[in-house]
Amino acid sequence: MQKNIKYAVCSALIAILGLQSCKDSYFDKLAANPNQVTVPTLPSLLATSTAKAGINNYNVASVIVPYVQYTANPAASGAGDTYQSIDFSATWDALYFAMADANEMKKLAISQGSSEYKGVADVLIAYNLIMVNDLWGNAPFSQAFDVTNFTPKYDSGQEIYNQSMALVDEAIAELAKTNATVKLSPANDLIYGANAANERANWLKFAYALKARLLNKVSKTSAYNPTAVLNAVSDSFASNADDATMGTFVIRNFWASVAIANASQSLGGWLSEQLIDQLNGTTYGVVDPRIAKITDKTINNVYIGTVNGAGNRGTAGNTTKDECYISINSPWTSATSPIFIATYAELKFIEAEAALTTNRTRAYAAYLAAIGANMDKFQVAAADKAIYLADPRVAVGEAALTKDLILKEKYVATYLNPEAWNDARRYDYKYKDFTLPVNAVLPDFIRRLDYPQGERSKNGANVPADVPRTTKLWWDQ
Repeated sequence: MQKNIKYAVCSALIAILGLQSCKDSYFDKLAANPNQVTVPTLPSLLATSTAKAGINNYNVASVIVPYVQYTANPAASGAGDTYQSIDFSATWDALYFAMADANEMKKLAISQGSSEYKGVADVLIAYNLIMVNDLWGNAPFSQAFDVTNFTPKYDSGQEIYNQSMALVDEAIAELAKTNATVKLSPANDLIYGANAANERANWLKFAYALKARLLNKVSKTSAYNPTAVLNAVSDSFASNADDATMGTFVIRNFWASVAIANASQSLGGWLSEQLIDQLNGTTYGVVDPRIAKITDKTINNVYIGTVNGAGNRGTAGNTTKDECYISINSPWTSATSPIFIATYAELKFIEAEAALTTNRTRAYAAYLAAIGANMDKFQVAAADKAIYLADPRVAVGEAALTKDLILKEKYVATYLNPEAWNDARRYDYKYKDFTLPVNAVLPDFIRRLDYPQGERSKNGANVPADVPRTTKLWWDQ
């Protein structure tokens, strides 16, 4: 297995150890290790690949949460808050490692005639590749897993998008089959294994969810096809029970670790004023009951967020809990909470947006269903949910429904999800009262990341020249 993922392994070794090249002797030593797995099985690759989908959801979300102002640094001029250049080599490597594992699963599935494993592998390769595309645009893929090529060429951002779509379509075709010679192993499936009876069907719905995301992401381009979006949505999740989540951890949910570290004065996970003010009634005049399911009140018994780029406005030293943080008490970020990869609520918001210009009745029903589904996921009390959904500032009627309202509500539903940055860019950051962070180093909102230094050190001839971080990706034009 190691010889088949040299490009991905070299990425980590060079970044971590400063190696100039990966020679066969290194891999030969790995092969001589009696504890080294040299012939992976489909179940073992399934466990690894599904775990990494959840891990990379967290990895990428950790990158983008200050950009969409879910979180804010308690210190002034924090690098993420103010759009500084940050080296995300570890995130890049993690995404390619995950694709390498899933690619091995796909090859083994083909050799064993398993349409189920092949379909799942396609879904997982696509999921990680989409995140690479969303962060950097151009990237290696068509040559990335060629074991003889240590300097793979970069495919264009649009080519990566097309390759992602092709993987999703292939996954749909494979997962629609019911005669796989080797069936999925529920015990090793960390996303859908708990529901063995519907495992294959749920992966098929997840594939359609990714297709709906991809089709919706090009809403600013001439390629946008609302009918195709709605068709994909119709074949995707039918309820919260279908959500793609990963809830198996060595210790606890990764966001819970952030919250626990914060309680021990290892500061992180402070929530942005933008998010808190949307929820506490400041921005829209209506208190969203999800606020109590996302964070805890301060010592002053109020909800207050931190201004991005300005740092904590309260006690010097940041030792007093006078602003809001990611909470260990939240259904989203408790120790046992799963990582939410894709949800029914998100798909209903996609449906509402796609149907808005052609079928306002469908759009409005989807909008309300999306809010309700997300509140159920946050475990909001039924009475509080009913009050919010009946508020005239929320229940505006189908004639008054706007894209602004849809994306305002979707912003809450995609809390701590990488997809939130795609929405912010498609929407040109037009959320109410959304402003540039204090001390921003860019003249406008951030649109992309610089290429990682680890990638430049080993594939420099092919890495595109960095452009201003305000430069829009191809689908964001």
